[in-house]
Amino acid sequence: MQKRKLGNSNLEVSAIGFGCMGLNFSYDHSLSREESINLIRHAVERGVTFFDTAEIYGPFTNEEIVGEALRPTRAQVVIATKFGFAIDSKSGKSTGMDSRPEHIRKVCDASLKRLGVEVIDLFYQHRVDPNVPIEDVAGAVKGLISEGKVRHFGLSEPGAQTVRRAHAVQPVTALQNEYSLWTRGPETNGILEACEELGIGLVAYSPLGKGFLTGAMNKDTKIGDNDFRKNLPRFTPEAMEKNQALVGLLKRIADEKKATAAQIALAWLLAQKPWIVPIPGTTKLHRLEENLGAANIELTGQDLSEIKRAADGIQVEGERYPAHLMATTGR
Repeated sequence: MQKRKLGNSNLEVSAIGFGCMGLNFSYDHSLSREESINLIRHAVERGVTFFDTAEIYGPFTNEEIVGEALRPTRAQVVIATKFGFAIDSKSGKSTGMDSRPEHIRKVCDASLKRLGVEVIDLFYQHRVDPNVPIEDVAGAVKGLISEGKVRHFGLSEPGAQTVRRAHAVQPVTALQNEYSLWTRGPETNGILEACEELGIGLVAYSPLGKGFLTGAMNKDTKIGDNDFRKNLPRFTPEAMEKNQALVGLLKRIADEKKATAAQIALAWLLAQKPWIVPIPGTTKLHRLEENLGAANIELTGQDLSEIKRAADGIQVEGERYPAHLMATTGR
């Protein structure tokens, strides 16, 4: 597996990482603990060195799974996790944002224990907390870095000016934003420019459009009641029917390259910038193998121009999240 550095930092990771959320959280079909551990360990064997989790996934149990799975190979992998939510201890549900410095420290200690590690490689603020100045958040993580509990600081779904303010206190190594051929916000909201200017890596989550860009979903797809996509505007039958045009584009390019739509979607992301790292998730071994194969696909300048020209002409139907969740992004 090829390696990439996240911006100007010394944090080197596999060109394609692994998003662990879906192993046991948010989707209808979760894996058992043993199955999850086996899949993560297979990813390591195939050269993946970058694994993404968060305390809110489960909550808490995803970190435990990731920690157990990676314990035998801890020295060769990079583990990212996140803080920023208040979680009710009884219901296990988020009750809002909480990035107060004292809370960040508690989350860090708890995550270290669940992961079974001495240091967190990359510690993201999961969403910007409007009630806590970002300078205080960056200062808290800076303190954790000086204590040796954290190696690198990251932000997820921030606004570009927030990135600059945080970076002035503690250098930001990576931004985690949704980025794919049907979510191209980072191209227009200043995030890519901020990354380029400040030397920050971009970790692209949901690079396959939460499964839609694989071509495996259409207007007749039945989404389970426990699957969070059921509440997303882009996953209504009407939106999925209209958005098939984007899948058709990917499939056409894939046929020419003897690849799959998912592989072209990932290869497109890899071709945008050398400091962009997609972290697709999956619960299936053959999908993992398929995703990792994208690192070997070369898209020419002509391919990229053709994809951009065609994608620019396709109007994506539906917001990526409901209004109340969209309000938590880009702060």
